[in-house]
Amino acid sequence: MGDQQVDSLLNRAGQLKAALTDFVLDAEGDLAIALEEFSAAQLSRSQQQDMHRRSLVVDRFLTEGTVNDTTPIDLFIQEHADLSECDQALLQSWHRSFVGLFEILQILNDGFEVINWTTAKHYVVKPTDSKKLEAMSRLKVGEIVLTQIAPVSEGVWMVFSPWTALGKLGKPKLAVAIGNFKQNYRQHLYSDAPDLLEEAWRSVERYNQDFVDFFGSDEVTLSGYQLGKRLNEFQEHLTQKQLAAAGYDNPTSLEELAEQAGTSPEQVAAAAADLGADAETVGKLFETGSKTKMVAPKVELPPDLKHAEQVTALTHPRWGQMFLPTYTQFQQLLQAEDWTTIPNAEKLVRHYLEQPEINSFIWQRLAQQYPSQLEAILQTVLNRPDFKLEQDLDALLLQQNKPLKPELPDIASAPLHLHHLFQEAVAEVSKEKSKGKPKPQKIGFGFRR
Repeated sequence: MGDQQVDSLLNRAGQLKAALTDFVLDAEGDLAIALEEFSAAQLSRSQQQDMHRRSLVVDRFLTEGTVNDTTPIDLFIQEHADLSECDQALLQSWHRSFVGLFEILQILNDGFEVINWTTAKHYVVKPTDSKKLEAMSRLKVGEIVLTQIAPVSEGVWMVFSPWTALGKLGKPKLAVAIGNFKQNYRQHLYSDAPDLLEEAWRSVERYNQDFVDFFGSDEVTLSGYQLGKRLNEFQEHLTQKQLAAAGYDNPTSLEELAEQAGTSPEQVAAAAADLGADAETVGKLFETGSKTKMVAPKVELPPDLKHAEQVTALTHPRWGQMFLPTYTQFQQLLQAEDWTTIPNAEKLVRHYLEQPEINSFIWQRLAQQYPSQLEAILQTVLNRPDFKLEQDLDALLLQQNKPLKPELPDIASAPLHLHHLFQEAVAEVSKEKSKGKPKPQKIGFGFRR
């Protein structure tokens, strides 16, 4: 496709994008309600409420939103019968749009060559008109940009949404940026790499099965201290299993790794700890990195739960791993003859409704085990005597910003290139701390949570 054709297509894409946006923002009825619900759900994920983020949410709704059984793009096409087949095809292709953290690799006359950091895929991205190109002219090679892009032709993508420049980031800051991206745009982590997404989901299923095989159940309750010890043993079990699968019968120890790096085990451990890694596991997994496509995160009890009197660990092949210090208390409340006599009972129920870590899976699990008791409690706490668990629970969970379908859990494995990013991040942190001491071997632990 020639430059003039691309320019013409970009110009038309800009016109269609503006018309689609106006169509959605001016809409009433079901479309307006769907936009409001989508925006509320997305904006509740983050404290960032700036205009860029709000505009990005609207643009995401154009391509991700649903209205009953259709999409905003389909509704727009239905309302505009005069659209050509080319226009319709272009609009439909925007369902492939996605949000990403892009590093600028090259400045082009009319755009940029970029790499999506979470999937390592390359794109040629261009603004739809000269005014938008001028606004992006200050961007430089090496800068990281958060934005949404959408296809225009076989090899050209358009800047679909407002962009946020994060500047040139060193490896530690880039690791933090990717962590923030994961929290705010989890569904877009691997949206342009179905193979990585599929493998990540498979890793969650494997983890669940490994947990059940090791602990004998998908639900384990112990003191924080005991659970922490058992999880360390489980981590060692998983490490040995991964090493065996990679063909390593004699894994590299932390001491051997440090000797190879010309530094001390303490330096390696300190550098790893700064980024949340377990040094022993890191040392062992370092040698397996080149043989694996994905790297599993470390299994560890959150620090604030290590001294808890009681912690329940739950796993699920889709929802992943959950740690709850009050799960048995909630079960006791449901098992009580008169739950109102239990101190702070209503406070605990509201905590379970409001806290994001108490996800829909946990509520559905309790509803299956204690249906009549849970229904009665919610009728009282919500002051809704007509509340019916079977027909009203899903709506209640959505109202509390609890998605009914799981997103990729933290326990999922991450691509090898992100593992390597964190290797370099650990090395840089170590270099800053040691100043003048030998630089430690680059190490990594997968996708930090």
